Amino acid sequence: MAKTNKASSGSKTSSSGAKSGVPVKPLGDRVLLKPLTAEEMGTTTAFGIIIPDTAKEKPEQGTVVAVGPGKYEKGARVPVSVSVGDRVMFSKYGYEEVKISGVEYYIVEEKNLLAVITK
Repeated sequence: MAKTNKASSGSKTSSSGAKSGVPVKPLGDRVLLKPLTAEEMGTTTAFGIIIPDTAKEKPEQGTVVAVGPGKYEKGARVPVSVSVGDRVMFSKYGYEEVKISGVEYYIVEEKNLLAVITK
């Protein structure tokens, strides 16, 4: 039975972060995001002109790479409402920048997530 428990706990870790190749598992209700490029966010015109950040007031956007287990409220754990692979908008000033293996990621608390983008 010990092998079964190890396998199940290993798969739990891989579903939150290792599956995407990032060896980080956020704590609590935090989410690890990979920020979208200007082209992915649609801030480039059809002619390839990039609209500067000063000319637009858009919330930041990113793809969820790893999700924490959730936070405790009244003794029960409340899971995070987004999942790995979701594209989300988040508060412009509500994140922490981290670099993992030379790649930039953001750690965002769930309260700073504004919306899930559905396409």
